[in-house]
Amino acid sequence: MRSPDQDQNTAESPQRKIIHVDMDAFYASVEQRDNPDLRGKPVAVGGSKERGVVAAASYEARKFGVRSAMPSVTAKRQCPDLIFVKPRFEVYKEISRHIRMIFAEHTEIIEPLSLDEAYLDVTENIQGIPIATEIATMIRAKILSETGLTASAGISYNKFLAKLASDQRKPNGQFVITPKMGPEFVQDLPVGKFHGIGPATSAKMNGLGIFTGLDMRNQTLEFMTANFGKAGTYYYWISRGIDERPVRANRIRKSVGAENTFSQDLADHEALAAELEPLIEKVWRHCETTGARGRTATLKVKFSDFELITRSRSVPVIDSASDLSSLALELLKQLMPPKKAIRLLGISVSGFNDPEPEDEDQLPLMLD
Repeated sequence: MRSPDQDQNTAESPQRKIIHVDMDAFYASVEQRDNPDLRGKPVAVGGSKERGVVAAASYEARKFGVRSAMPSVTAKRQCPDLIFVKPRFEVYKEISRHIRMIFAEHTEIIEPLSLDEAYLDVTENIQGIPIATEIATMIRAKILSETGLTASAGISYNKFLAKLASDQRKPNGQFVITPKMGPEFVQDLPVGKFHGIGPATSAKMNGLGIFTGLDMRNQTLEFMTANFGKAGTYYYWISRGIDERPVRANRIRKSVGAENTFSQDLADHEALAAELEPLIEKVWRHCETTGARGRTATLKVKFSDFELITRSRSVPVIDSASDLSSLALELLKQLMPPKKAIRLLGISVSGFNDPEPEDEDQLPLMLD
């Protein structure tokens, strides 16, 4: 990942200044802003029915352990006074566009991660402000004055640490991790807190005796790559506070998908095919809007016992909604009759013409 020449070039180039801006409980905060009756109360954006899922939770709800992606029945059990609100994604998208216009007053190098967070490279910025913390303060103040919403920010010399830093003073705060602080900050961090390390990888690391950043730093590069593949190289360097990934202004998604959990388990082919139709329409609408054309369709299936499987098929190009529908229905047909009833279906398109795909865009579609 690095070489002596790269280290020398890094020393000769200006220290990067990266800001990670993260809106505070974004969807829930918008609902509380627009409905005064919800302010100060535990709010969950999402479906309230048995198969519903929490898309976002207010800080009042988070005190009870309510989190995004949590089943609604679990959230209600943990917080009996929880108020469910249907999501208004068009409203959230419009506010997100407004916030990005504020970012653009300072830098053209903006990498959105989702509607409510983004990286900004302000090493060289439009207003010529030399101190990144001042830029972060200005951005947060303008977001508050123009939208009535609060944002938190992390400032550091790389993306990994900037994202970690934004969690330190939530809500409505900011935190800086300097080059001097970086390695020490990471060494005390549990591996489960590393962005990019999920529960399965964290458990695997724990099984290998790796519990903290310092434990990870004590491993050789060969050991990390042998156990974690290409990702092992990334883990090896971030445990040292090193992350050379640039902020990518023209980041292209790796895949676009939509999924839905049914109000009751289904096993009938016609019923399942009917549930796929709006998902296909939603994914294709996104492809049409962005002009993206992929090669691979993937069907996601979650059974009644929560077993999850995927089935994929690739073609030279998926060039129409009809193409996507044919592939999706063919993949579904191969599973018929299902071995168990099905509680969730999803469809995604991937294999876009991008040499370095970055991420997955999961389009929101949920039951109320």
